[in-house]
Amino acid sequence: TAEGPAMRLSLLLLLLWPGPLATPGMEDAAFPHLGESSQPPPRACPPRCSCPRADTVDCNGLDLQVFPDNITRAAQHLSLQNNQLQELPYNELSRLSRLRTLNLHNNLISSEGLPDEAFESLTQLQHIYVAHNRLSVAPQFLPRSLRVADLAANQVMEIFPLTFGEKPALRSVYLHNNQLNNAGLPPDAFRGSEAIATLSLSSNRLSYLPPSLPPSLERLHLQNNLISKVPRGALSRQTQLRELYLQHNQLTDNGLDATTFSKLHSLEYLDLSHNQLATVPAGLPRTLAVLHLGRNRIRRVEAARLRGVRRLRYLLLQHNELGSSGLPAGALRPLRGLHTLHLYGNGLDRVPLALPRRLHALVLPHNHVAALGARDLTSTPGLAELNLAYNRLASARVHRRAFRRLRSLRSLDLAGNQLTRLPTGLPTGLRALRLQRNQLRVLEPEPLASLDQLRELSLAHNRLRVGDIGPGTWHELQALQVRDRLVSHAVPTPLPPAKFFPTPSPCPH
Repeated sequence: TAEGPAMRLSLLLLLLWPGPLATPGMEDAAFPHLGESSQPPPRACPPRCSCPRADTVDCNGLDLQVFPDNITRAAQHLSLQNNQLQELPYNELSRLSRLRTLNLHNNLISSEGLPDEAFESLTQLQHIYVAHNRLSVAPQFLPRSLRVADLAANQVMEIFPLTFGEKPALRSVYLHNNQLNNAGLPPDAFRGSEAIATLSLSSNRLSYLPPSLPPSLERLHLQNNLISKVPRGALSRQTQLRELYLQHNQLTDNGLDATTFSKLHSLEYLDLSHNQLATVPAGLPRTLAVLHLGRNRIRRVEAARLRGVRRLRYLLLQHNELGSSGLPAGALRPLRGLHTLHLYGNGLDRVPLALPRRLHALVLPHNHVAALGARDLTSTPGLAELNLAYNRLASARVHRRAFRRLRSLRSLDLAGNQLTRLPTGLPTGLRALRLQRNQLRVLEPEPLASLDQLRELSLAHNRLRVGDIGPGTWHELQALQVRDRLVSHAVPTPLPPAKFFPTPSPCPH
């Protein structure tokens, strides 16, 4: 019938009909209109910078001379390091009230280019890095929310009470490599900031240890200053301090007293090297694990000064003035857990007697040791490393049983002495034997016969010729990897594990 095609046409039109005509104000906001994209609009990002997230703006290393003026207000992390900025405009910075991290490391910002109120609007700022700039004074005010402040490697001569004071969340302050003296560090510099764990004041011009340091400190860096005195009580509240660095100063015995370190009940690492001390300090805390006294003027070590530090693991006394009576027999006996004794570059004429039984490494190169008796090393049966390089040992004065008790010995360094033949009675577990720069004239198989674990044998710079090496000398040395030409100079034993050497600053200054 005629109704069939008409009905089908009506049904098709009904299916294609777009619906009721839109009236003004009734548009579907979710539907893309003519000329629009369904993708979200691009985020505003300063030219040449990158914005990997909505809250992050990275303008690192672009040689910018002017602070970018179109940074999104939503920014929480702003990096402007490695540019040529000379000033921070207050109007631009004050817009960025959500900032949590501001990195201005390695620019040309001077104190004149940093308004006093520059950071007052940044009430959420937690990390600020302004190291390697040209500040002559610190900002008068930093936000209360701050956790890390890095002003290292500037020319700062003065800080103010609210630079670092009244910051309850502040954990780390880095001020090393500046020009601070004690007058530029007010007594209330850290008042109200009771959470500071790391404070770096190294490489400044301090002449005495600053008083009123935060009691919460765990790491205190004061090396490379002009410190000649620690005032009485200056360290009486720092009971959580674990690491104290005072090397490269001008400390003498008169600048310390028996109470200087006595209240530091958590101290593990104390570095007093490169000073002018003549004796081991008194009143050392019993928690101490590492005591570094190298390059002082110490002539004698008294047992009484060490009785309280029985947990000591590393005692470093290299380059002092210890002579024949510098380490009396038993002076170190209280140090029952001592692992390493470092005596490089003194004037000792014999191995100290009655050393701690558990000693693992004895480092004695560049002294005046001329003889090894049968019992000189019997008190240290657990010794694994013995370094006697560059002393005055002659074969005639090395007893044939000198090494007999050292069953745990793995490394023996006798380089740079006056030996004419191999020592006898060497421990069978020996893995490294260094004999370069002696006067060896003959090499016989007997002293090496039982050294089947020996991997390294250094014989360079002796008086050996091919005909001086007896037949069968190498037969038993199945593990030997290097011999003859190896030149192994005397190197001090490694210092303690890396945990004892914290990185002063999170920025690569």
